[in-house]
Amino acid sequence: MEKRSSLAVNPEPGSGELVALFSGREQTLSGHNVGPQVHDYYLVHHVMTGKGEFQFMGRTYELGAGDSFFIFPGDLFRYTADKDEPWSYRWVGFRGDRAEELLSKMDITRHRAVARPLKHRKAAVLYHHMECMLAEGGEGCDLRSGGLLRMLLAEYGRNRGAQSEGTHGKQSPIEQQVERTIRWLTVQYSQPLSIEEISRSLGYNRTHLSKMFKMYTGMTPVHFLLKIRMERAKLLLREPLTVEQVAASVGFSDPLYFSKQFKKWFGRSPTEYRQDAYGRTIYDCND
Repeated sequence: MEKRSSLAVNPEPGSGELVALFSGREQTLSGHNVGPQVHDYYLVHHVMTGKGEFQFMGRTYELGAGDSFFIFPGDLFRYTADKDEPWSYRWVGFRGDRAEELLSKMDITRHRAVARPLKHRKAAVLYHHMECMLAEGGEGCDLRSGGLLRMLLAEYGRNRGAQSEGTHGKQSPIEQQVERTIRWLTVQYSQPLSIEEISRSLGYNRTHLSKMFKMYTGMTPVHFLLKIRMERAKLLLREPLTVEQVAASVGFSDPLYFSKQFKKWFGRSPTEYRQDAYGRTIYDCND
């Protein structure tokens, strides 16, 4: 078996709620490995044939044909092809002002990053159309590919909903609490929140929520919220917004405090990060 791959890139990616950046496919070799590394965009893979392993957010998933896995910006990941049956997959990289919110509404989060099963034939057609559309380019490519991306994600949402009907009852009360909190934080991150407000809004005891959340995710709700805000800020700093506007957009009323938190998190100030980002934009979907 030989390695075969192709990649098509959006020639003029704009800004908006949901923007397709690139799409491709690959037949991997035995044991082919990507990572550990991070991206600054969203990336979804759909496994066409073969098997492999996906490591994300402290979990390891054994995946095969029909499975898909989502990578979120700023989070460490790794995936490896099976030695005996190396997988082939298609992928789409994307970004958007509402990308995380839209995924969350479909119950796709950092802690529910694998979708299974997805109708194989329909998935293959949508991924194929996306790659062809980006390869052709032309007027309206960005708008058309964005629409196709919505159709693709809607299919995941429909399948996720069918899964939920059969599996939600198997979740423990604690898991349901934590999943609800994750979805709530993912949508409400732009609001000025405290742990007390979070607990009160969800109807949970503050101490109990923090303990259960950390047990399930490895971090406190406050740390999780800060992580969402910082990753969102990175994306917004690529847009024509002032640092003050970025700070306000991710829930910080004080831009100086936001800048201190950003530098503490990434080792660079928002201005320094913006200068680096404008200097180079790399979409590395497969090594």
